[in-house]
Amino acid sequence: MAGRVDLDGNPIKQITICMIGAGGFIGSHLCEKLLSETPHKVLAVDVYSDKIKHLLEPATVTWADRIQFHRINIKNDSRLEGLIKMADLTINLAAICTPADYNTRPLDTIYSNFIDALPVVKYCSENGKRLIHFSTCEVYGKTIGAFLPEDSPLRQDPAYYVLKEDTSPCIFGPIEKQRWSYACAKQLIERLVYAEGAENGLEFTIVRPFNWIGPRMDFIPGIDGPSEGVPRVLACFSNNLLRREPLKLVDGGESQRTFIYIKDAIEAVLLMIENPARANGHIFNVGNPNNEVTVRQLAEMMTKVYSKVSGESSIETPTIDVSSKEFYGEGYDDSDKRIPDMTIINRQLGWNPKTSLWDLLESTLTYQHRTYAEAVKQAMSKTTAN
Repeated sequence: MAGRVDLDGNPIKQITICMIGAGGFIGSHLCEKLLSETPHKVLAVDVYSDKIKHLLEPATVTWADRIQFHRINIKNDSRLEGLIKMADLTINLAAICTPADYNTRPLDTIYSNFIDALPVVKYCSENGKRLIHFSTCEVYGKTIGAFLPEDSPLRQDPAYYVLKEDTSPCIFGPIEKQRWSYACAKQLIERLVYAEGAENGLEFTIVRPFNWIGPRMDFIPGIDGPSEGVPRVLACFSNNLLRREPLKLVDGGESQRTFIYIKDAIEAVLLMIENPARANGHIFNVGNPNNEVTVRQLAEMMTKVYSKVSGESSIETPTIDVSSKEFYGEGYDDSDKRIPDMTIINRQLGWNPKTSLWDLLESTLTYQHRTYAEAVKQAMSKTTAN
């Protein structure tokens, strides 16, 4: 760690980071990176600590004096401002960000992603503290290309699909499509952060993740999460593979997505943390445009990768089609493609993703097979016995 310098050759000073949502998927990987590779201190704020338990125990680990866990619900805890005051930088990762919740729990989704985030922005602005706020690629909504006529030659032009931080519009469905409650709340908090920067001098960076994938992401229903509920697509498919069930393709699995390995994405976040002069005032897409597939192609690839890591053959019917209404409930809507433009992050931070889709799936599914396979088998045997 000695002699570390930023992108401009300046020595990197030790800072204290208040990380809200440190116990989640992204937070756990970011904590690992900060503690193992930097001198920085972390005030880890969350309701749960399961995913960072290995970082908090035992007390003899080399970084024990550089991480403190604070079990706080940011909705109603007066201690939050004190922690933000103690830190040089606040990173807000807290959110409800599971698509199945957007139209079944729209009020919780809006409150979690807008109302609960308001005090964090306010405390940073009033106390002159830097903020890295995590948003989402969902703020882009639908692509311009989605509205072109089916027979339009412009549909072949990537300019109508690639999403740029500074020029792409945010296009959402009608109000009755409550699936956009998440995207709308996230967009509004982005606008508030930006306005605090413009009017009150808040130093901020906004991160728009494009499907970050890796070990410890999301939950496997009934094993390390609720029995009811639907996790995001990769965890849904992982759960099906572990249980040897067909993978459910919503509306034929024709939507296209890009996926990025969590460790690549965390490299980008560390560059933002340690290069404030280059990151402040910017919105950054963080994704991998080279890893674009349809959801159907993702299902096919995951089936092959899981067979490799588990040694199990594929089931006879690996996928089945379901409607979005049947899978997500009334009020679901979707975007066709989400391809991040990487110009700004490459220019400001010199960052590009490295890991291929096959490799990131192999890493993730190897972890999930090792961690969950036996627990899933036991859960299934109990169900059968009953």
